[in-house]
Amino acid sequence: MYRRIFLLILACSLAVGKTSFGDEPGRTIRVLTYNIHHGEGADGKLDLERIANVIMSEKPDLVALQEVDQKTKRAGGVNQLERLAILTGMFSTFGPAMDYQGGSYGVGIMSRWPLIGAKTHSLQTPTGVEPRAVLSAEVAIDDRGTKIRFLGTHVDHRSDPAQRTSQVARIRELFPPNPDGLPELFAGDFNATPDSEVIKSLLTEWVDTASGQTFLTSPAGSPKRKIDYILFRPATGWRVVETRALDESVASDHRPVLAILEKLK
Repeated sequence: MYRRIFLLILACSLAVGKTSFGDEPGRTIRVLTYNIHHGEGADGKLDLERIANVIMSEKPDLVALQEVDQKTKRAGGVNQLERLAILTGMFSTFGPAMDYQGGSYGVGIMSRWPLIGAKTHSLQTPTGVEPRAVLSAEVAIDDRGTKIRFLGTHVDHRSDPAQRTSQVARIRELFPPNPDGLPELFAGDFNATPDSEVIKSLLTEWVDTASGQTFLTSPAGSPKRKIDYILFRPATGWRVVETRALDESVASDHRPVLAILEKLK
């Protein structure tokens, strides 16, 4: 008799304690951004398996990738994002910025959750300048359909900051603060240092997960600049648990950046 009562109480307590992802307060989301240099490492080897191993070493939930080839000659006709998605077991979507060598070149997003409503937005680029894009998608992070928006981009690399300024201004037009109330994460290679006007303008609307930190991301072998970022908003919707550049100097010409965020509401 007493044993039956004990088992009943135990079963009820387990049932109450079991919650879905979105029901648990303070759950964390692991975000990685990585300029993969079309899979070519500092040793000159094109090795997507190596890139995938770097990514999975941190078990990310969301990944923003830059310099991704899709069926180009230099990539051997491989759809690189599709291959990386298979190697990592993640969902993916590609944002082409331009046609290149018989295929496409651009940015990608990978997620452990299905991607919803993915869209590529071209950024203003003068004739003769490498085109750039910003890729957006929503992800439902629990079984109740709680959504966040994830953005990824690769901003112009030239020494003249005018084009970066123009492209970031366009991103701010496309994605104004709080248009629909979704929490947002924004990651990529901005080719701009923290003291630049480009980053200062972004930080009027976004928060840098690495605020106050001094790690560097490029070039990978001996980093001299921080140009890779993971941003979030609203400021009250997230808490940064950890942000760091990975100690990886061979797989690409950038070091990946990882941010672990706690979703507060």
